[in-house]
Amino acid sequence: MATSIKLSAIEKGTGPTLLLVPGWSQSAKSFQAQIDGLSDRYRVIAVDMRGHGDSPKPASGYRIARLAQDLHEFIIDHDLSDIALGGHSMGASILWSYCEQFGADRISKFIFIDQAPSVTNGFGLEGQALKDTGAAFTPDVLYATAAGVANAQSAVIDGFKGAFFSPSISDAAVAFNKAEALKMPGAYAARLLVDHCSQDWRDVIEHVIPKLSKPVLVIGGALNTIFPTDAAQWIASKIPGARLEIFSADEGGSHFMFVENPEKFNRVLKSFIG
Repeated sequence: MATSIKLSAIEKGTGPTLLLVPGWSQSAKSFQAQIDGLSDRYRVIAVDMRGHGDSPKPASGYRIARLAQDLHEFIIDHDLSDIALGGHSMGASILWSYCEQFGADRISKFIFIDQAPSVTNGFGLEGQALKDTGAAFTPDVLYATAAGVANAQSAVIDGFKGAFFSPSISDAAVAFNKAEALKMPGAYAARLLVDHCSQDWRDVIEHVIPKLSKPVLVIGGALNTIFPTDAAQWIASKIPGARLEIFSADEGGSHFMFVENPEKFNRVLKSFIG
């Protein structure tokens, strides 16, 4: 049993709770524009997951299921309820695992931000079926990438620039993203990448999330920087009443649209949360 840990978090504001979970190797600080821009009406909390940012970095537990358990423990320990719970990239996968394990008693709304239902095409899918999963890797590419992260983390993160951001992103934003990512030890980041990218959440999205009967917002980016918009469209189509928001190329519609266009992103969240 992996050791329970006390997750680091950034908190600002009062009002209804908005809890944000960052993506693989990213920290709570990736949501700084939401922490600053939404705390006038919400209690905004962004967490550093196990091994990430300023949270403890134990030697074990780098699996989506364990990160979902860490999130559940954080919610219970802080006695949070009626939460609008958002996850970006791998953070959305953590939310799907959370729902599968713990349900949604303390959650009022879900926000899934640019995450594929299945990151690796281990099924030999082709055509539209492949686009719907959003798969960005083949198994060979996944393991080669993970080996790169374990052995040359800085260079691999540099190589992800085009998969994360639009061409107009500032050098300062890229440098900040990288510095936060490098807070996670490469060996742990590689282990988590393999677990994260080996999961297939289509059954949870199709059969678990709808039964929770919670409002859902699905956000994607038209630049298709890492995941095609087909994936976001597929997710929204499987959840009755889900709202779909695609950021166009002109609106900074990259994987990190909340960094590239925080004004629109924050407006969309305010409209959804109320």
